[in-house]
Amino acid sequence: MELSFIEILKVIFLGIVEGITEWLPVSSTGHMLLVDEFIKMKVSPEFKEMFFYVIQLGAILAVVIIFWNKMFPFQFKDTFFMWFKVVVACIPGAIVTILFDDYIEEHLHTPLVIGIALIFYGVAFILVENWNKDKQPKTKELSDITYKTAFIIGLFQVLSIIPGTSRSGSTIIGALIIGVSRVAAAEFTFFLAVPVMIGMSFLKIIKVGFSFTQAEYVILAVGTITAFLVSVIVIKFLMAYIKKKDFKLFGWYRIILGILVIAYFGFAA
Repeated sequence: MELSFIEILKVIFLGIVEGITEWLPVSSTGHMLLVDEFIKMKVSPEFKEMFFYVIQLGAILAVVIIFWNKMFPFQFKDTFFMWFKVVVACIPGAIVTILFDDYIEEHLHTPLVIGIALIFYGVAFILVENWNKDKQPKTKELSDITYKTAFIIGLFQVLSIIPGTSRSGSTIIGALIIGVSRVAAAEFTFFLAVPVMIGMSFLKIIKVGFSFTQAEYVILAVGTITAFLVSVIVIKFLMAYIKKKDFKLFGWYRIILGILVIAYFGFAA
């Protein structure tokens, strides 16, 4: 393929979308699929599918760098055991992904499904925050999360296999429901993202193969670097935001976007 300036701009825009939506509970996959409806990259469908996953590695690098003191497993005893809790939380999602990922990609990656999921979990955020309004969290700190709590959060993460749900959104909603504080829920979501997104990215690379053209290597590099830089800003914003405010704003955003998606693609059909 010929790599033009316009194609590079498309890649940068997609990297920005990934960097913003990966950590906010608004569904990065849903946004990427929707943006792809309007901004068509001149690449093969297989490469595009892999690209959407691989640029997540830039977002992962951002969270690892920002939370290095909390994530490095051999620095503190609590951190070492936290990674075992992350493994426990990943088990349900890994099983469901292995069993149903191909089916969901073939049948559920549609604007209608994305729109419905955006609205449903937007309403869920608002209801959960209202329900928790006068309650004190049982689990206030990341280190207070038990293996049982981690596994329950992992069960909620299974929901994110549906496009438009949001991996961070489903885990945060689950954590809030069982009494985890917003900050601890967000931080555990960051931990969970590392093995999940690295694993998914490499599975997609293996599926497509490593025989990329020079232009495709440039596309992957530009998208990943852009996602990394934007993620650094967004992660810092999110952690500062949730210390003072709740997630209802993201709930309303999801509802509005979901309605627009269904209306637009409904009329387009």
